[in-house]
Amino acid sequence: MDLIDDPAEGLNSPEFTVTELSGAIKRVIEAEFGHVRIRGEVGRVSRPRSGHIYLDLKDDRSVISGVIWKGVAGRLQTQPEEGMEVVATGRITTFGGQSKYQIVIEDIKPAGMGALMALLEKRKKALEGEGLFDPARKRALPYLPDVIGVVTSPSGAVIRDILHRLRDRFPRKVLIWPVAVQGERCAPEVVRAIEGFNAMTPGGALPRPDLLIVARGGGSVEDLWGFNEESVARAAAASQIPLISAVGHETDTTLIDFVSDKRAPTPTAAAELAVPVRHELLAWLDGQDARMTRALSQGLARRDQRLRDVGRALPRADTLLDGPRQRLDRGAERLGPALIGGVQRRKVRLADVAGSLRPAMLRRAVDADRKRLRALSDRLGPALARAVAVKRDRFATRARGFRPQALAQDREAKADRFADVIARLSDAGQRQTRGWRQKIDAMDRLRETLSYKATLRRGYAVVRGDGAVVTGTEAARKARSLEIEFADGRITVGGPGAGGNSGTPPPSKAKSPARPAAKAPDQGSLF
Repeated sequence: MDLIDDPAEGLNSPEFTVTELSGAIKRVIEAEFGHVRIRGEVGRVSRPRSGHIYLDLKDDRSVISGVIWKGVAGRLQTQPEEGMEVVATGRITTFGGQSKYQIVIEDIKPAGMGALMALLEKRKKALEGEGLFDPARKRALPYLPDVIGVVTSPSGAVIRDILHRLRDRFPRKVLIWPVAVQGERCAPEVVRAIEGFNAMTPGGALPRPDLLIVARGGGSVEDLWGFNEESVARAAAASQIPLISAVGHETDTTLIDFVSDKRAPTPTAAAELAVPVRHELLAWLDGQDARMTRALSQGLARRDQRLRDVGRALPRADTLLDGPRQRLDRGAERLGPALIGGVQRRKVRLADVAGSLRPAMLRRAVDADRKRLRALSDRLGPALARAVAVKRDRFATRARGFRPQALAQDREAKADRFADVIARLSDAGQRQTRGWRQKIDAMDRLRETLSYKATLRRGYAVVRGDGAVVTGTEAARKARSLEIEFADGRITVGGPGAGGNSGTPPPSKAKSPARPAAKAPDQGSLF
């Protein structure tokens, strides 16, 4: 009997599980396309609660699915939007759960200047449709702010220009919130700066600014793109503090320029808009003071002249007092007789009232009230007795309704119902336990079926040589001894020096393997 037979046709083709085949395809695709850049148009965009972004990249003939994980999505400088042409960088992988391949995107950028301008125009129309560009919602700048907040880079020339211009025109207190003015960190840091200034407490230890300036120097569209982000525009529109936008040079325009309360062509111009010139203001105040002095002097002169003119038309003081003096004398003459007549009328009225207050009349009124009280006292006793009897009857009727036997029967009925519920719960628990036990038994039978031992019982064998798995004739020739494992045990073929024999080893009755055992890769090959 030969040690190894030649396999019959079709018996040596490997058998893969679905998961193994899907994993092999995944490894091949990821090894071949480890890192790629794809240019295409963004199709469907989905943002579930998990924070990940799912999208489609397409051209005129094909579509590929893409995913941006939550951690990467938060760091993207440009958020994908439907209809946007982009260049996506990432790695190709597969998703075995749906038998599809996809790109895991690590970075995504607009494809060229045209795409950036198209995206900017789209955002501009959306924000304009919401009314954020409406001049009616913009606030007037304070004439002379006490504290000015500046959102810019602390190391650039912009902040020096602003401080220098403020010092020349009208020195004010300045709070600087340092931010990145380009790159991925620009938009989130500018948003946090605007919201942080608005969150300060007026009159606190760190005073809240009366005016905000968001500034940076000129640059390309890509350099200024952070100020075109929708989050920055919405933060500027929601600011409760008046805001001046001074981004770029005079020809540069960003979204924050449209939503801010005032746009300055340069950072220096923003400082000029923020405060007036101190010397000009002092000169204006001096002029206003002179005008006010002249107006006050002229007003006093006019009023003095008018007072003298009115005084000439007034009569003398003695003439004004003649009439009141005569009326006072006439009233004094009439006062004495009037007082005497008033006293006499009140005496007559008192006599009339005193005549009706005689002791006999008071005694008759008291006797009448006493008789009425005795009559009411005689009626009070029977009325109380009748009320007590009625309440006693009502109490007796209610007492007859509370029978101990009825309460006991009700308690027994509820106890029976409770016992029935306990029995039903016990039966349901036993049925559920039996179901779980049956599932466990079925899974154990499935494990036995998938074990390589079951494969051995179908006529296959495991061949080992020198403690290692033998998978071909060359390894079998070199082995000093071969150990063959069957379903009912193991046998050893050959011995020391067996590997030195030349020629083809004698054929074996053991069957060739369909594939290595999946559940026990360290047990050897199946033949």
